Amino acid sequence: MSPSTEVARSLRRRMTPEEALLWQHLRGKALGVSFRRQEPMGRYVADFVCYERSLVIELDGSQHLNSEADRERDTDMAAHGFQTLRFWNNEVRSNLGGVLERIQQVVELRKNL
Repeated sequence: MSPSTEVARSLRRRMTPEEALLWQHLRGKALGVSFRRQEPMGRYVADFVCYERSLVIELDGSQHLNSEADRERDTDMAAHGFQTLRFWNNEVRSNLGGVLERIQQVVELRKNL
């Protein structure tokens, strides 16, 4: 088993409250497509990924503010054909409907890619 698989398993067991809340609304094709959580992708572990739409969703806390590592990660994902949507944890807590609406919009936009 690769180190990223071990890391992903650990992250699945200890999801943040915001990740758990969003996962309740993404799982089971709730938005019409399948998402995986804490998914190893190369040297990264994506919070959520939809392979059908080449879409990665990342939830960020304050430690991600102006993060060069996040910019590099997003660039690497884009080089592999994945769009990354980033949301702040407080957005998930205070505007879950808006977050889900934005995800649904991008899922629809990426339908024919």
